[in-house]
Amino acid sequence: MAEKIDMASAHRQLHSPNKKTAARALKNIKAAKRAQQNLRYANQNETQSH
Repeated sequence: MAEKIDMASAHRQLHSPNKKTAARALKNIKAAKRAQQNLRYANQNETQSH
């Protein structure tokens, strides 16, 4: 069964009593934040170079 990887599901799974599920959710949240920060950094560099 495929799991959802959206932020709402990850935040909900973060409070799971199952440690593996909570760890997986935290990993997904951190990856999403990292991707968002990298995108913001890339956009900032692009606007400065023009």
